[in-house]
This record gives sequence, structure tokens and C-alpha cells, in this order.
Amino acid sequence: MGAIKISSKVDQQVWDDLRAMADESHQSVSGLLTEAISEYLARRRVRPAVMAHLEDSIEQNRRLGELLAR
Repeated sequence: MGAIKISSKVDQQVWDDLRAMADESHQSVSGLLTEAISEYLARRRVRPAVMAHLEDSIEQNRRLGELLAR
């Protein structure tokens, strides 16, 4: 997959920390940003299959949930 150019604003201290980490780890800022964005998306995105299982479980155990809520 090809790379795209983006433009954004970040706090100066965050930028300085990112540049320092890139230097310390011998990576590019671009590489660190790609890694950070990928990890963020993976943590925040819930897979549809997981949600389907959750909804099925809630439906199958609805009566138990009602009893426990009392």
C-alpha cells in the first residue's frame, strides 16, 4: 500500500518527544506515526463479529440480566 502525505497540528512538546523517540529508536517520524495510528485504531475499533457475539449473548441471557438487575 502506498503512503499519503498528511498535515496536522500537534503540541510542540508532543512533537519534540516524537522526534526524540524517532532519533533514539533509529526510526523515522513517519514510521512512528504510522505505527501509533495503527495501534490506536486497533484498540478503538470493535470488530463486527465481536459485537454480533455480544448481542447474541445479551439476547440469550436477557431473563438472567433482568433478574440480576433487581
